[in-house]
This record gives sequence, C-alpha cells and structure tokens, in this order.
Amino acid sequence: MSMTQGEAVFTAVSEVMGEQDGKFEPSKAQLESIHELVFSFFKTGATSHSKNPSDDQLKKYIPGLVNNWLRKDLRLNGGSKYQAKRPGSRSGTGDESVKAMRTLLSMTTDSSAKLAIQTEIDKRVAELKSANAPTIDVSKLPESLRHLIKQ
Repeated sequence: MSMTQGEAVFTAVSEVMGEQDGKFEPSKAQLESIHELVFSFFKTGATSHSKNPSDDQLKKYIPGLVNNWLRKDLRLNGGSKYQAKRPGSRSGTGDESVKAMRTLLSMTTDSSAKLAIQTEIDKRVAELKSANAPTIDVSKLPESLRHLIKQ
C-alpha cells in the first residue's frame, strides 16, 4: 500500500528536520533535501501521482506539493487551521461566462472598458454566490424567529 502525497511530505519533513514542536520552517538546504526525498518516494512507488509525470514535471510539481502541505498539515504548521490569504479569489472560475469576461479584461487596455467589464464580472460572481446560497423554508421556523429572515 502506497502512502498519500501528504504522508510522503510529512515523512520527508520529519526525516530531514527531526521531531519538533510548533511550526516547521525548513531552511533552503533542508527544503532541497525534502524535495529529493519526496522525489525518491515517487520514483520507488512509495507514493504516486495520478498522471504519472516525467522526472522534469515531477521536479516542478514537488516544491508546490511540499509548500502546500507545510501550510495545511496540522502536524507541520504548528496546529493552526489553514486560512486562505485571499478567500473567494477563485470564485467564478468554473463559469464559462466569467472565464470569457476575465479573458476579455486581460486583453483590454481602455480603463473605462476595463471598469465596465469588471463590473459585469462582479455582478456575475454575485449571481453565482446567491444561486449557491442555502434556502430556508420560513414555514418550518417558529414564529419567534421568522423576523430574522431577510425577504
């Protein structure tokens, strides 16, 4: 049974840095050792990647993988729950309309046109958020709480 990528990173960090309390903050040399160890885990089959990348692709992938797990693994980040720096920055990425408008925005140089495009993007993202918002059946609430629902 192979270990998950997260377990591979944890094992590599633990082997290179030893046990410690709090947040793991490897030096540049330690990071290189961690990357090499994770790479060896992929090559020996101790862990795997769904797309079976080439060695070069794997070496580009591993630093991001390690960085991700150093931030998110409670055993490596000092036990604090991960908080995204810019929550919501990916909102609308699956919507074709938003993708097209963002592409248009990146191609546009006119500032007033950019403002109009950004306004439409913001409007569409807000529509998507409201469509995914939970709905409450007011009739199921007690009378004493119904005034809290915004109509």
